[in-house]
Amino acid sequence: MRTVHTLKELRAVLNGYRRQGKRIGLVPTMGNLHEGHIALVEKALQAADVVVTSIFVNPMQFGISEDLDNYPRTLQADQDRLRAAGNTLLFAPAPSEIYPDGLACHTRITVPEVSEGHCGAARPGHFEGVATVVTMLFNMVQPGVAVFGEKDYQQVAVIRKLVEDLFIPVEIIAAPTVRDADGLAKSSRNGYLTPEERSLAPAIYRLMQETGERLKAGDTDYGQLERQALDSLYLGGFRPDYFTIVNSHTLKPAQPGDTELTILAAAFLGVTRLIDNLSITRSIG
Repeated sequence: MRTVHTLKELRAVLNGYRRQGKRIGLVPTMGNLHEGHIALVEKALQAADVVVTSIFVNPMQFGISEDLDNYPRTLQADQDRLRAAGNTLLFAPAPSEIYPDGLACHTRITVPEVSEGHCGAARPGHFEGVATVVTMLFNMVQPGVAVFGEKDYQQVAVIRKLVEDLFIPVEIIAAPTVRDADGLAKSSRNGYLTPEERSLAPAIYRLMQETGERLKAGDTDYGQLERQALDSLYLGGFRPDYFTIVNSHTLKPAQPGDTELTILAAAFLGVTRLIDNLSITRSIG
Protein backbone atom coordinates (compact mmCIF):
# COMPACT_ATOMS: atom_id res chain seq x y z
CA MET A 1 0.00 0.00 0.00
CA ARG A 2 1.22 3.47 -0.86
CA THR A 3 0.57 6.63 1.17
CA VAL A 4 0.40 10.07 -0.48
CA HIS A 5 -0.16 13.45 1.13
CA THR A 6 -0.69 15.83 -1.79
CA LEU A 7 -3.16 16.17 -4.63
CA LYS A 8 -0.29 16.14 -7.13
CA GLU A 9 0.92 12.76 -5.86
CA LEU A 10 -2.61 11.39 -5.72
CA ARG A 11 -3.42 12.31 -9.30
CA ALA A 12 -0.11 10.98 -10.61
CA VAL A 13 -0.72 7.57 -9.04
CA LEU A 14 -4.38 7.39 -10.06
CA ASN A 15 -3.64 8.41 -13.65
CA GLY A 16 -1.49 5.30 -13.91
CA TYR A 17 -4.35 3.09 -12.75
CA ARG A 18 -6.77 4.79 -15.13
CA ARG A 19 -4.48 4.10 -18.07
CA GLN A 20 -4.73 0.44 -17.10
CA GLY A 21 -8.52 0.64 -17.17
CA LYS A 22 -8.87 0.07 -13.43
CA ARG A 23 -12.08 0.99 -11.62
CA ILE A 24 -11.34 3.21 -8.63
CA GLY A 25 -13.16 3.06 -5.31
CA LEU A 26 -13.10 5.62 -2.50
CA VAL A 27 -13.59 5.24 1.25
CA PRO A 28 -13.56 8.66 2.97
CA THR A 29 -12.66 8.55 6.69
CA MET A 30 -11.30 10.74 9.46
CA GLY A 31 -8.91 8.03 10.62
CA ASN A 32 -8.65 6.30 14.00
CA LEU A 33 -9.83 3.27 12.08
CA HIS A 34 -11.75 0.35 13.57
CA GLU A 35 -13.46 -2.79 12.25
CA GLY A 36 -16.32 -0.70 10.84
CA HIS A 37 -13.96 1.26 8.63
CA ILE A 38 -12.18 -1.89 7.48
CA ALA A 39 -15.56 -3.36 6.50
CA LEU A 40 -16.02 -0.33 4.22
CA VAL A 41 -12.65 -1.00 2.60
CA GLU A 42 -13.54 -4.66 2.11
CA LYS A 43 -16.86 -3.65 0.54
CA ALA A 44 -15.04 -1.24 -1.79
CA LEU A 45 -12.59 -3.98 -2.80
CA GLN A 46 -15.57 -6.03 -3.99
CA ALA A 47 -16.75 -3.19 -6.23
CA ALA A 48 -13.48 -1.72 -7.52
CA ASP A 49 -10.01 -2.75 -8.71
CA VAL A 50 -8.24 -0.01 -6.79
CA VAL A 51 -9.33 1.39 -3.42
CA VAL A 52 -8.34 4.81 -2.14
CA THR A 53 -8.98 5.41 1.55
CA SER A 54 -8.73 9.02 2.63
CA ILE A 55 -7.86 10.09 6.17
CA PHE A 56 -8.64 13.72 6.83
CA VAL A 57 -9.97 15.22 10.05
CA ASN A 58 -12.13 17.82 8.38
CA PRO A 59 -12.28 21.06 10.41
CA MET A 60 -15.25 22.34 8.44
CA GLN A 61 -17.60 19.73 9.91
CA PHE A 62 -16.71 20.43 13.56
CA GLY A 63 -18.64 22.96 15.60
CA ILE A 64 -17.01 25.56 17.85
CA SER A 65 -17.49 23.47 20.99
CA GLU A 66 -16.67 20.11 19.41
CA ASP A 67 -13.58 17.96 19.74
CA LEU A 68 -11.49 18.85 16.65
CA ASP A 69 -8.21 19.33 18.55
CA ASN A 70 -8.69 16.16 20.60
CA TYR A 71 -9.94 13.94 17.78
CA PRO A 72 -7.60 10.92 17.71
CA ARG A 73 -4.90 10.95 15.04
CA THR A 74 -3.48 7.42 14.68
CA LEU A 75 -1.88 7.40 11.24
CA GLN A 76 0.66 4.62 11.82
CA ALA A 77 -1.91 2.22 13.27
CA ASP A 78 -4.35 3.17 10.49
CA GLN A 79 -1.74 2.41 7.84
CA ASP A 80 -1.13 -1.01 9.38
CA ARG A 81 -4.86 -1.81 9.40
CA LEU A 82 -5.36 -0.66 5.82
CA ARG A 83 -2.33 -2.57 4.57
CA ALA A 84 -3.60 -5.77 6.19
CA ALA A 85 -7.03 -5.23 4.60
CA GLY A 86 -5.60 -4.95 1.09
CA ASN A 87 -6.22 -1.23 0.63
CA THR A 88 -4.39 0.12 -2.42
CA LEU A 89 -3.71 3.79 -1.70
CA LEU A 90 -3.98 6.01 1.37
CA PHE A 91 -4.55 9.73 0.83
CA ALA A 92 -3.71 11.60 4.04
CA PRO A 93 -3.57 15.33 3.24
CA ALA A 94 -2.82 18.16 5.65
CA PRO A 95 -5.52 20.81 6.20
CA SER A 96 -3.42 23.25 4.17
CA GLU A 97 -3.68 20.90 1.17
CA ILE A 98 -7.48 20.87 1.32
CA TYR A 99 -8.08 24.46 2.46
CA PRO A 100 -4.99 26.40 1.28
CA ASP A 101 -6.68 29.76 1.86
CA GLY A 102 -8.37 28.76 5.12
CA LEU A 103 -12.00 27.99 5.90
CA ALA A 104 -13.40 31.50 6.02
CA CYS A 105 -13.29 32.15 2.28
CA HIS A 106 -13.75 28.59 1.04
CA THR A 107 -16.70 27.60 -1.15
CA ARG A 108 -19.29 25.55 0.73
CA ILE A 109 -21.98 23.16 -0.42
CA THR A 110 -25.38 22.97 1.23
CA VAL A 111 -27.75 20.04 0.71
CA PRO A 112 -31.30 21.08 1.63
CA GLU A 113 -34.03 19.05 3.32
CA VAL A 114 -32.25 15.77 4.17
CA SER A 115 -29.53 17.67 6.04
CA GLU A 116 -32.12 19.39 8.23
CA GLY A 117 -33.23 18.05 11.58
CA HIS A 118 -31.65 15.23 13.60
CA CYS A 119 -27.85 15.65 13.53
CA GLY A 120 -28.28 18.61 11.20
CA ALA A 121 -30.20 20.47 13.90
CA ALA A 122 -27.93 19.33 16.72
CA ARG A 123 -24.73 20.20 14.86
CA PRO A 124 -25.31 23.35 12.76
CA GLY A 125 -22.99 23.48 9.75
CA HIS A 126 -21.90 19.85 10.15
CA PHE A 127 -23.43 18.53 6.96
CA GLU A 128 -22.29 21.57 5.02
CA GLY A 129 -18.75 20.58 6.00
CA VAL A 130 -19.37 16.95 5.09
CA ALA A 131 -20.93 17.78 1.73
CA THR A 132 -18.12 20.17 0.85
CA VAL A 133 -15.23 17.86 1.68
CA VAL A 134 -16.87 14.81 0.10
CA THR A 135 -17.44 16.76 -3.12
CA MET A 136 -13.79 17.81 -3.08
CA LEU A 137 -12.68 14.21 -2.56
CA PHE A 138 -14.91 13.08 -5.43
CA ASN A 139 -13.24 15.69 -7.65
CA MET A 140 -9.75 14.77 -6.45
CA VAL A 141 -10.09 10.99 -6.72
CA GLN A 142 -12.79 10.77 -9.44
CA PRO A 143 -13.89 7.34 -8.24
CA GLY A 144 -16.41 5.09 -9.94
CA VAL A 145 -17.75 4.00 -6.56
CA ALA A 146 -17.62 5.31 -2.99
CA VAL A 147 -18.54 3.44 0.20
CA PHE A 148 -20.03 4.96 3.35
CA GLY A 149 -21.26 3.40 6.57
CA GLU A 150 -24.97 3.13 7.38
CA LYS A 151 -24.24 4.05 11.00
CA ASP A 152 -24.21 7.67 9.79
CA TYR A 153 -27.62 7.25 8.18
CA GLN A 154 -28.37 10.93 7.64
CA GLN A 155 -24.90 11.49 6.20
CA VAL A 156 -25.50 8.77 3.60
CA ALA A 157 -28.81 10.42 2.67
CA VAL A 158 -27.05 13.78 2.29
CA ILE A 159 -24.39 12.28 0.04
CA ARG A 160 -26.91 10.42 -2.11
CA LYS A 161 -28.85 13.65 -2.72
CA LEU A 162 -25.61 15.55 -3.36
CA VAL A 163 -24.58 13.06 -6.04
CA GLU A 164 -28.05 13.05 -7.60
CA ASP A 165 -28.52 16.82 -7.63
CA LEU A 166 -25.05 17.65 -8.97
CA PHE A 167 -24.94 14.78 -11.50
CA ILE A 168 -21.73 13.40 -10.00
CA PRO A 169 -20.91 10.09 -11.73
CA VAL A 170 -20.19 8.09 -8.57
CA GLU A 171 -22.03 4.97 -7.40
CA ILE A 172 -22.77 5.25 -3.67
CA ILE A 173 -22.73 2.04 -1.63
CA ALA A 174 -23.97 2.06 1.97
CA ALA A 175 -22.37 -0.67 4.08
CA PRO A 176 -24.18 -2.17 7.09
CA THR A 177 -23.23 -0.97 10.58
CA VAL A 178 -20.61 -3.10 12.30
CA ARG A 179 -21.39 -3.78 15.97
CA ASP A 180 -19.71 -5.19 19.03
CA ALA A 181 -21.14 -8.42 20.41
CA ASP A 182 -23.40 -6.47 22.78
CA GLY A 183 -24.88 -4.40 19.94
CA LEU A 184 -22.97 -1.14 20.32
CA ALA A 185 -22.20 0.36 16.92
CA LYS A 186 -18.48 0.63 16.21
CA SER A 187 -17.34 4.25 16.39
CA SER A 188 -14.09 6.12 16.83
CA ARG A 189 -15.74 8.04 19.64
CA ASN A 190 -16.39 4.88 21.66
CA GLY A 191 -12.83 5.26 22.90
CA TYR A 192 -13.95 8.28 24.92
CA LEU A 193 -16.32 6.15 27.03
CA THR A 194 -15.32 5.26 30.58
CA PRO A 195 -15.68 1.56 31.51
CA GLU A 196 -18.95 2.32 33.30
CA GLU A 197 -20.29 4.31 30.34
CA ARG A 198 -19.24 1.54 27.96
CA SER A 199 -21.36 -0.94 29.95
CA LEU A 200 -24.39 1.35 29.62
CA ALA A 201 -23.93 2.27 25.95
CA PRO A 202 -25.56 -0.79 24.30
CA ALA A 203 -28.91 0.22 25.84
CA ILE A 204 -29.47 2.68 23.02
CA TYR A 205 -29.51 -0.12 20.42
CA ARG A 206 -31.68 -2.38 22.58
CA LEU A 207 -34.18 0.45 22.92
CA MET A 208 -34.29 0.91 19.16
CA GLN A 209 -34.87 -2.83 18.72
CA GLU A 210 -37.75 -2.77 21.22
CA THR A 211 -39.28 0.23 19.47
CA GLY A 212 -38.81 -1.46 16.11
CA GLU A 213 -40.74 -4.52 17.30
CA ARG A 214 -43.62 -2.30 18.39
CA LEU A 215 -43.62 -0.64 14.97
CA LYS A 216 -43.68 -4.01 13.22
CA ALA A 217 -46.59 -5.01 15.44
CA GLY A 218 -48.59 -2.09 14.07
CA ASP A 219 -48.09 0.69 16.62
CA THR A 220 -48.32 4.00 14.75
CA ASP A 221 -48.40 6.36 17.73
CA TYR A 222 -44.96 7.58 16.78
CA GLY A 223 -44.96 10.54 19.14
CA GLN A 224 -45.72 8.33 22.13
CA LEU A 225 -43.06 5.80 21.13
CA GLU A 226 -40.51 8.60 20.81
CA ARG A 227 -41.41 10.10 24.20
CA GLN A 228 -41.20 6.71 25.90
CA ALA A 229 -37.80 6.08 24.35
CA LEU A 230 -36.49 9.46 25.45
CA ASP A 231 -37.71 8.80 29.00
CA SER A 232 -35.96 5.41 28.98
CA LEU A 233 -32.72 6.99 27.82
CA TYR A 234 -32.85 9.56 30.63
CA LEU A 235 -33.49 6.82 33.18
CA GLY A 236 -30.64 4.78 31.71
CA GLY A 237 -28.08 7.50 32.35
CA PHE A 238 -28.06 9.07 28.89
CA ARG A 239 -28.55 12.70 27.95
CA PRO A 240 -30.70 12.28 24.84
CA ASP A 241 -30.28 14.50 21.82
CA TYR A 242 -33.08 12.98 19.76
CA PHE A 243 -34.95 9.73 19.18
CA THR A 244 -37.10 10.02 16.07
CA ILE A 245 -39.06 7.72 13.77
CA VAL A 246 -38.82 8.82 10.15
CA ASN A 247 -39.62 7.79 6.61
CA SER A 248 -36.50 5.89 5.53
CA HIS A 249 -36.22 7.76 2.22
CA THR A 250 -37.16 11.34 3.03
CA LEU A 251 -36.06 11.41 6.72
CA LYS A 252 -39.24 13.36 7.42
CA PRO A 253 -41.47 12.36 10.38
CA ALA A 254 -43.08 8.98 9.75
CA GLN A 255 -46.72 8.87 8.66
CA PRO A 256 -49.19 6.05 9.42
CA GLY A 257 -49.10 4.83 5.81
CA ASP A 258 -45.30 4.55 5.61
CA THR A 259 -43.98 1.00 5.31
CA GLU A 260 -40.25 1.70 5.39
CA LEU A 261 -39.25 3.36 8.64
CA THR A 262 -35.98 4.28 10.29
CA ILE A 263 -35.35 5.07 13.94
CA LEU A 264 -32.66 7.72 14.32
CA ALA A 265 -31.12 8.25 17.75
CA ALA A 266 -28.37 10.32 19.33
CA ALA A 267 -27.50 10.66 22.99
CA PHE A 268 -24.63 11.65 25.23
CA LEU A 269 -22.97 9.44 27.79
CA GLY A 270 -20.69 11.75 29.71
CA VAL A 271 -18.82 13.73 27.06
CA THR A 272 -19.37 11.13 24.32
CA ARG A 273 -22.09 11.61 21.74
CA LEU A 274 -23.35 8.30 20.38
CA ILE A 275 -25.46 7.97 17.24
CA ASP A 276 -27.25 4.93 15.85
CA ASN A 277 -30.16 3.92 13.68
CA LEU A 278 -32.39 0.99 12.87
CA SER A 279 -34.47 0.50 9.71
CA ILE A 280 -37.53 -1.71 9.51
CA THR A 281 -40.13 -2.64 6.94
CA ARG A 282 -43.65 -3.14 8.21
CA SER A 283 -46.76 -4.41 6.50
CA ILE A 284 -50.05 -2.54 6.44
CA GLY A 285 -53.40 -4.20 6.66
